[in-house]
Amino acid sequence: MIRLTKIFTFETAHALWGYDGKCKNIHGHSYKLYVTVKGIPSNDVHNVKNGMVMDFGDLKSIIKRLIIDPLDHAIILNAHTEHKKLGEQLIKEGHKVIFTNYQPTCENMLMDFAEKIQSELPAAIILAKLTLYETETSYGEWIKEDQ
Repeated sequence: MIRLTKIFTFETAHALWGYDGKCKNIHGHSYKLYVTVKGIPSNDVHNVKNGMVMDFGDLKSIIKRLIIDPLDHAIILNAHTEHKKLGEQLIKEGHKVIFTNYQPTCENMLMDFAEKIQSELPAAIILAKLTLYETETSYGEWIKEDQ
């Protein structure tokens, strides 16, 4: 079993409805997402991906489509709070708003990402771990073995 990790970055804003600290205000992060998959390298000499668990380019394509393109330079807001009104106004003004069904914390984003990514991976590839840095010194992890 071999693990592969690819690193992605994106800029996203969010606000935490009902939070008792500074993060109740709209603010942004330079997120860094580490995506680790695992599998057995191909041993088929007739396969163009021979020797690979997964082509890094294929992994990049999946993450870019599911996570990076939708979230980069957007604001994430919980659709089940008063932030829905704010988001609707921002959309009217031409801003990129993503509504979630959860409080857009690092922890909840990781669970959302894991579900989306695993559903798009080839059957033989397992999403092993996600690490999401919100700041240079603060991050959360989703690990398959913990689920």
